[in-house]
Amino acid sequence: MTEIPLADYSEKMNSEFASLVEKVNQLAEQSHSLRRENAALRGELASLTARMNEAHDRIANLIRTMPVSDANQETA
Repeated sequence: MTEIPLADYSEKMNSEFASLVEKVNQLAEQSHSLRRENAALRGELASLTARMNEAHDRIANLIRTMPVSDANQETA
């Protein structure tokens, strides 16, 4: 087994640790960013769902107020 001088080993470890810390920080920022985006999308979804329900109700009201044709009455 090849011996690694302690100073070199420690320096390499510090470098790897610094790299790991940077990656964790990037991951944390990406996570926060995705959470913000998710919250915004949930808000948009709620708004669109409300609009869709309003449109559904308006169409249902229009259908209820439509006169029934004679052809439909004969078969009913």
